Amino acid sequence: MVKSTFSVEDICAWDGHPFVRQSERISGYRGIWFALGFKFAYGDKYSGGLGTYTANHQPMAVYSPAANRTFFTYGGTSGPDKRELVLMVSYFDHATGRVPRPVSLYFDPSVDDPHDNASIQLDKEGYLWIFKSGRGTKRPGIIFRSAEPYSIDAFECVSVQEFTYPQIWYDEAKGFLLLFARYKFYEDRGPERDLFWKTSLDGRSWSEDSMLAGFEGHYQTSGQCGGKVATFFNWHPGSDNDKRTNLYYAQTTDWGRTWTTAGGKRLQLPMIAPDNDALVVDFQVQGKNMYTCDVNFDWQGNPILLFITSHAGEPGPAGDPREWTVMHWTHGKWETHVITRAGHNYDMGSLYVRNEEWRVICPTGTPPQLHGTGGEMTLWTSCDHGKNWKEERPLTQRSAYNQSYARRPEFAADPFFAFWADGDPACITPSHLYFTNSAGDHVWRLPYDMKEDFDSPKAIR
Repeated sequence: MVKSTFSVEDICAWDGHPFVRQSERISGYRGIWFALGFKFAYGDKYSGGLGTYTANHQPMAVYSPAANRTFFTYGGTSGPDKRELVLMVSYFDHATGRVPRPVSLYFDPSVDDPHDNASIQLDKEGYLWIFKSGRGTKRPGIIFRSAEPYSIDAFECVSVQEFTYPQIWYDEAKGFLLLFARYKFYEDRGPERDLFWKTSLDGRSWSEDSMLAGFEGHYQTSGQCGGKVATFFNWHPGSDNDKRTNLYYAQTTDWGRTWTTAGGKRLQLPMIAPDNDALVVDFQVQGKNMYTCDVNFDWQGNPILLFITSHAGEPGPAGDPREWTVMHWTHGKWETHVITRAGHNYDMGSLYVRNEEWRVICPTGTPPQLHGTGGEMTLWTSCDHGKNWKEERPLTQRSAYNQSYARRPEFAADPFFAFWADGDPACITPSHLYFTNSAGDHVWRLPYDMKEDFDSPKAIR
């Protein structure tokens, strides 16, 4: 176990790169445009409007019944033609149907990368907690807390630590459980992303970092159901994340003291070899990559994963057939069901479970920019626990740009049931933010320019 906490004063300069942290209001909802810069025959590995990126930041929105607001965070920008990342925080007021001017919480003019986006959580007193992702040891992970409950007016910096891809879960009695990645660097291969967790009762004093898995690298996506936290993760053979494969599962019902399989077998930690008890599917044998999207649970608390399989790490036909897939632990075994074909490895979507009906919101409609990240958003439904699916309705049509990374708020409530961003994957464009209701029969666009302190989102469907 490794302790990795920095003093709050370290926030003023990290590796020689100062930043400006702002708590000022911005006159509109403007998402970040980003391209990774790994070019292939059919375009960048992923690019476009990535304000709600990545699938490994969980959750990025949370509904509060007490405030009747959905609080959310996203990656914004300092101007319509800028690529400087600004960490944004705001909320949708369910009582009035309006949004305030968003808050610019953090700004580093040297960073254009939405890997530094944040996750968000609420504690039992209504304080907002923002976990800004670091980037390995190059940039810090930062924890902010709102100065007042249910308010975005002011934030304090609580801690500066080393964590990437924060996934933050909360229990009123046990406090916070943070799942995250840490990087190891080698001269002869790419960086290795190892998985860790830590806990805190109050968000200020944290346990030591405990390793969950560390064999050549992993990405994970997790979820919470009551006192259970579940995580699915993959494996990067040779530390090459373009070969990410296999599917592993681990859960804890005692806030990280022990981790088990879905069937309850205790896992020996840390997991340091690909062949271990957490392995669910050997996709390497099948010649497939695997990309986790979202984790949810059935009414009995059994875990479900939404993911994409592919035959290549690059965009275009080499990865076909890509498939949207759900995997469900039920009756003591894993069941796998294909929803439909996917067009891109990073066509991230979200899974909703309401009693017998499951819903997936994802970009399966024909994309305005073919072979790029995203497409037209679509609602898919299943009434038999994910075995069979039908395309319920398109959410967006005739869009100018691809829509991508539909995110599910924790405790999602209508009409702010999913939110995402748009952008042209091939060239920098303004990026708008959107949300939809559970039926998928209405879609709203958040105001790109605001003249007043509050404004109503524009209905586009």
